[in-house]
Amino acid sequence: MVLKQSQTPYKRKTDVFERSFNMIYSHEVEEMCTVAQGVHHGAAPIPEEAKWVKSKEVKDISGLTHGVGWCAPQQGACKLTLNVKEGIIQEALVETIGCSGMTHSAAMAAEILPGRTVLEALNTDLVCDAINTAMRELFLQIVYGRTQSAFSEDGLPVGAGLEDLGKGLRSQVGTMYGTLKKGPRYLEMAEGYVTGIALDADDQIIGYQFVSLGKMTDFIKKGDDPNTAWEKAQGQYGRVADAVKIIDPRKE
Repeated sequence: MVLKQSQTPYKRKTDVFERSFNMIYSHEVEEMCTVAQGVHHGAAPIPEEAKWVKSKEVKDISGLTHGVGWCAPQQGACKLTLNVKEGIIQEALVETIGCSGMTHSAAMAAEILPGRTVLEALNTDLVCDAINTAMRELFLQIVYGRTQSAFSEDGLPVGAGLEDLGKGLRSQVGTMYGTLKKGPRYLEMAEGYVTGIALDADDQIIGYQFVSLGKMTDFIKKGDDPNTAWEKAQGQYGRVADAVKIIDPRKE
């Protein structure tokens, strides 16, 4: 329907962003008549720190969440945790696995990320492709309201990212290996470095022994000699007491 000369062209409400520069339109668009945009209900709200927020700008984004990324050859991976307040990254935890060079990249990323907005971080080279991919995945999580702090009043405090590491501030890493001929080997569990695998009469695993390297280091820092620290940091899981034999997973 063509508007009459006496009619005022439809104008959106003032809450709509207006560009400060002159927009250039093609000839085809200039020749079109104006049609009112009747549907304008705004963005769908997302949960952020116990509030429903209609996010329109970077400063509207808050929350703590994670992203997992991988490099092109998929020989290494990164888990990235960010605590964002009003669009600005206040806290970053970078965990990597599978590639020795990624640890140096993570060290640089931990310096780069805090203080940047999530949009800046998305468009910043974080040194390693896996970390860049993790940042992309994290961005998708947080802008859609998928965060750990979505329903936590005032969000999570800066420092909450360290809770993923546990008391010893070490990443939760599991390392297992197995072959068809020789079977499985437990090498590293969340509890620590596996020193022995407990086997029953059928040579099936029924438990394991481990040493917590984080605890051992702490004991040594407090003055214990290495042998004493090693003994104090040991533990076991499963039916180790019922084992027919215990083998070293790295040697036997």
